[in-house]
Amino acid sequence: MASNTMVSEDDIVHWRGWIGKEELRREHLSTETLRRFAAALGETLDVESSQPPLAHWAFFLPTVAADQIGPDGHPKRGGFLPPVTLPRRMFAAAEMRFEAPLLLDREAERRSTILDVTHKAGRSGQLVLVQLEHRITQDGAMRINEKQTIVYRDAGAPTPPVVPAEIAPQNGDALWNPTPVDLFRVSAATFNSHRIHYDLPYATGEEGYPGLVVHGPFTAARLFGHARRSGGTPTGFGFRAVAPLFCGQPILLRDDGAGKVRALRCDGADAMIATADFQAHSGH
Repeated sequence: MASNTMVSEDDIVHWRGWIGKEELRREHLSTETLRRFAAALGETLDVESSQPPLAHWAFFLPTVAADQIGPDGHPKRGGFLPPVTLPRRMFAAAEMRFEAPLLLDREAERRSTILDVTHKAGRSGQLVLVQLEHRITQDGAMRINEKQTIVYRDAGAPTPPVVPAEIAPQNGDALWNPTPVDLFRVSAATFNSHRIHYDLPYATGEEGYPGLVVHGPFTAARLFGHARRSGGTPTGFGFRAVAPLFCGQPILLRDDGAGKVRALRCDGADAMIATADFQAHSGH
């Protein structure tokens, strides 16, 4: 599991050659596709009346041929994203603005751009951060702007088991217990074949986790929904993944007020920190 992948200056220069690269995709935004996404999240199936949290993640999914899948279940490196050789990849953070709701059963366009590629080295090992932007438009009007940070890192040491601790409840807390079936359905609805979410022997034996890993986007969507229930529909949302969450252990969704929400692991550690913006803003 542990490794020490060497990253050279030539590697960094090569990967930074991806900065500015663009990808343009068009897709018909099917109501039934969004309904399956809503079902996987545990939200209402009446998506015509109420779209699920982060509905745009149901669309523009990465689709590659079977022979282009790597051993971890992710698409092989290269293509739109740079071919970073560090073995572990995670969706670490995002900031998004919602200019207008998506129009279902209509075509939409997503233009994606690589904004930056940076290399860091520290006590936790080597990291390569890829920052990209997605701009979703319909009928020439901006609907959603999202900036994402993808982190690549060394395999590192195995993750120790999470030991539950007493967490003092607060008013407004929501308890969430994702099951293996929930994780499978989210993987299916988002066409995410990363094996840490459904293949327990792989997750524990190859990537060194103590259990199946809850998808970061699943957690982000649940936090968005938690914020929306208390404050209305956000015009902006951002999150940062801090620690992994594991299937079979309860997760606490906590609203700290002023749009700040967190997912707490059963040991009390912050797993994801998010902020919802409810302020009106002008469109592009």
